Amino acid sequence: MNTTVPTSVRAMANPMPAVVTAARRNVWTLGLIGILALLFVVTKIIQPTYGPRGVQGLAVSVLPLALAAVAQTCAVIARGIDLSVGSMMALTSVVAATLMKDQSEGFAVAVVIGVLLLGLVIGGINGTLVVMTRVPDIVVTLAMLFVWAGSALLVLKTPGGGSADWLSGLTRGTLIRDWVPKAAVMLILVVSVIWIPIRRSRLGLSLYAVGSDPMAAYRSGVSVGRTKILAYMLAGLFSALGGLTLTASTGIGTPVPGPYTLMSVAAVVLGGVSLAGGKGGVFGPVVAVVILSLLRTDMTFLNVNTNLATVAQGIILVGVVMVGSLIHMRREN
Repeated sequence: MNTTVPTSVRAMANPMPAVVTAARRNVWTLGLIGILALLFVVTKIIQPTYGPRGVQGLAVSVLPLALAAVAQTCAVIARGIDLSVGSMMALTSVVAATLMKDQSEGFAVAVVIGVLLLGLVIGGINGTLVVMTRVPDIVVTLAMLFVWAGSALLVLKTPGGGSADWLSGLTRGTLIRDWVPKAAVMLILVVSVIWIPIRRSRLGLSLYAVGSDPMAAYRSGVSVGRTKILAYMLAGLFSALGGLTLTASTGIGTPVPGPYTLMSVAAVVLGGVSLAGGKGGVFGPVVAVVILSLLRTDMTFLNVNTNLATVAQGIILVGVVMVGSLIHMRREN
């Protein structure tokens, strides 16, 4: 009689090893969560009146940047980079605001769907150009930055347009309790619904395989070119979601791209995603976005010059890159 206990049964009986393994794999993200919790404590000490309204304002301001960071992560995991994220957000924002102005709530639903499809298309154009021309991603997306930024100005020369009430209502206010902002809930739901199934699918495996070693992925039967295009399509989709949240939170469309591209790259680095590709996830960059935003908020409470806040963010990123490089070198040795 075979008396060997299956591995799955042993794991259920003693879940601690699995928990320890998961913690080791996500030690960087867990560290970011610890830093975020500490920052909230510091914020409460600096500004004792900081409460639900402050958290709601933070969630609304973080939402577009967090989606931009997720968009950038999709490209970076596949060993790419997308410098046109901010411009794509501007283009989709003004298209949505222009089409929604003075229209019915039902028509706005069709606009949202159309804008999401637009994000997929312009992201696909970026990816197709990268694959077909074989020009480095940074060069192609830098050129497309100007293309999409110019297109946004053609659609709307000055801030304007409108937003549907139901769309604005998704990002404003709280849900159930004062400490649970709708913007935060929407961010978690949108990213989870889209990213988790992709991460566990064949496409997710292909993204990480191409990012880790394109040649090995090709020899394993992965279509490297198609995977790269799909990665940029995902970046376009999340950029379109970011553009929609801009329109929803402000009620208008703004054709001038904000600092979302550079901040998304910063969040990717701070979030533990390897710029060499094939490593990381979307949760770390989202937490990193909140940390960077809350850090700026704390400096505002302390009446620190905003330029110094930018310098502080740069110093933090340099430190993160150095620590990451040292860890990588130590693992190789």
